[in-house]
Amino acid sequence: MQASVWRFRARAGKEREFESLYGPGGLWAGLFRESPHYHGTVLLRSHAGDRWYVLVDTWRSRADFEAFKVAHAAAYEGMDREGEGLTEAEEHQGWFDELP
Repeated sequence: MQASVWRFRARAGKEREFESLYGPGGLWAGLFRESPHYHGTVLLRSHAGDRWYVLVDTWRSRADFEAFKVAHAAAYEGMDREGEGLTEAEEHQGWFDELP
């Protein structure tokens, strides 16, 4: 299993909307669930109250995610634009491999 890890800072006053979109029950995860190779999402919120979040999406492989992204480009890009309005910062931390 491989994980894509992101770090976001939600816009002030948009935290609940951000959590709704990116959380495990949100629209992103709902879109990803269309793939049998998607394993789940974890959304973590900072204890510091500074609106920082870490998002972890797990897939069988990065290649499976990339193929899914191409096949669902319009939906993916539309949700990405929606998410941009809810964040003031985002940075992809990279892809990580699950250890045996």
